[in-house]
Amino acid sequence: MITTLAQAKTTTVLDTVTHVFSRADTLAHPESLMTHLQTLSVVWSVIFLVVGVLCLFNGYKFYRIATIGLALAIGATAGYALGTHIKAPYVVAGCLALLLAVACFPMMKYAVAVLGGLSGAWIGANVWTSVCHLLMKTNPDAVVTASSNHWIGALIGLIVFGMLAFILFKLSIVLLTSVSGSTIAVLGMLALLLQFKPWQETIRTALSGHALIIPMLVLVAATIGLILQETSAAQSSSVKEAS
Repeated sequence: MITTLAQAKTTTVLDTVTHVFSRADTLAHPESLMTHLQTLSVVWSVIFLVVGVLCLFNGYKFYRIATIGLALAIGATAGYALGTHIKAPYVVAGCLALLLAVACFPMMKYAVAVLGGLSGAWIGANVWTSVCHLLMKTNPDAVVTASSNHWIGALIGLIVFGMLAFILFKLSIVLLTSVSGSTIAVLGMLALLLQFKPWQETIRTALSGHALIIPMLVLVAATIGLILQETSAAQSSSVKEAS
């Protein structure tokens, strides 16, 4: 009985995460995003929120753990999506997650570069679609056409953040942990708020007003985390130099 319940919960979480990250500009599609987030339980919503906040404000101090954790999550999500086609989602998810996590140990700098590039692609795609909705709101057909080219924004973000990881390694770590932490924290917060039925319609109405709202929440949180982490890192360096 306990095994069945645990498996059901795991399926719900993996299904939700797979659907949420199935497209690069998912933040700019609030209706479908919130529909998927409603399937998360309160426990998983709190876990997402807590992990996201820790990564957002303290990711630089524990960037190796954060990098391995992100690789593990990406491997599990991608493996689960691939495994559904061969009727073995958990096996493929576990194998790919373990492979990516272990691969991070000897290639930490390259792992940060890859994850940094992916976070840049994530931001670029969502900003591209949000700006398209903002600039072309009077022409729905143009919005659909422009937003379907969100891969252009993703490519720009991938190149900029990926190159930054080799030029300014410390800054790229702060950017990676800030962006990933803010995304996880905002998704967890929204999922938690959507668990309260009296608030569901109000929240959905408020967040569905424009495609820019949720990306803006993530960017604001990421900027705050970036500033605080950069300040903390600078202070730590000053203390080490003084001693």
